[in-house]
Amino acid sequence: MGGGGSSLRVCADHRGGINWLSLSPDGQRLLTGSEDGTARLWSTADGRCCALLQGHESYVTFCQLEEEAAFTCSADCTIRRWDVLTGQCLQVYRGHTSIVNRILVANNQLFSSSYDRTARVWTVDEGQASRELRGHRNCVLTLAYSSPWDLAPCLEEAVAGGLLVTGSTDGTAKVWQVASGCCHQTLRGHTGAVLCLVLDAPGRTAFTGSTDATIRAWDILSGEQLRVFREHQGSVICLELVDRLLYSGSADRTAKCWLAHEGEHVCTFPAHRHSVSTLKYHAGTLFTGSGDACARAFDAQSGALQRVFRGHSFVINCLQVHGQVLYTVSHDGTLRLWDMRGLRALPPTPRRPAAKRSLSRLFSNKVACAPDTPLQAA
Repeated sequence: MGGGGSSLRVCADHRGGINWLSLSPDGQRLLTGSEDGTARLWSTADGRCCALLQGHESYVTFCQLEEEAAFTCSADCTIRRWDVLTGQCLQVYRGHTSIVNRILVANNQLFSSSYDRTARVWTVDEGQASRELRGHRNCVLTLAYSSPWDLAPCLEEAVAGGLLVTGSTDGTAKVWQVASGCCHQTLRGHTGAVLCLVLDAPGRTAFTGSTDATIRAWDILSGEQLRVFREHQGSVICLELVDRLLYSGSADRTAKCWLAHEGEHVCTFPAHRHSVSTLKYHAGTLFTGSGDACARAFDAQSGALQRVFRGHSFVINCLQVHGQVLYTVSHDGTLRLWDMRGLRALPPTPRRPAAKRSLSRLFSNKVACAPDTPLQAA
């Protein structure tokens, strides 16, 4: 059993649970989005709040921090862009008719998904959607973007603007042509809601996780299902792709590692007492956050538990790593900074599966993660 992790700082400025945490590309700032309807900017140097972003009329579901702007989306059906220096709201994006639960900024475009069954494409500097993507029969929960450069040397003019992949509670994922707004492929096979997805853009492969307890790999150009990962015993809540390794977190209280392009289960990371709600790979260590209010650090190669970070009193919704510090946010309303020094640091190395086993890449959702009542801090 791993030893306990030391908390460097507890930031309790929010007045409601924190739903998401984003790290700036330069690693200098953090952005949190909360149930209290606000977002906050924090310095990674000392963990102090730099700016309060106020304006949403309901809780903030998700956020993304870029070098010069912060983006938030909310249950008030809007998306907002903020100046990271002044905290001023620069733009409000209106058009969705229900909760906006995910956003993604890439290639000077803003992508959003909503409970109104649509995804939308926006020009960052404008307040109106350039494309409305309709076709899902239920809430759109997650999305990922593949740029035209990732898809090269594909000669299809239809994908010249890149492809957007969306996952829905209708049990499907869809691939959209960003330039035209047309549905390029519908990925059918799951028997439950698609909760999370990641893209291996150079490999033109999407990986989707579902309440049906499977992960599925798809060719996003042809729509072909390539393989099914079946070891989990509960909903697959979060995914991360690192080189040729795929990491998954599940309601079955485990995280797992897979050889992404073979579908082979490599390693299981147990010890959680509730669902694995979020995970992050960093320098040879897999960090997980759980509904049991603890974060954990595992050796990514051996699966050995190295450290347990105790202090939160409710589900951990998101985590980030920068330098020697682990940052976690929870539905208990706090941002916590943890000392990571002493953890083993190794580059990611795909391992061969055990001899007796046959061979047969931020966005997560808070589904089946939270315990019924808050846990007491250890």
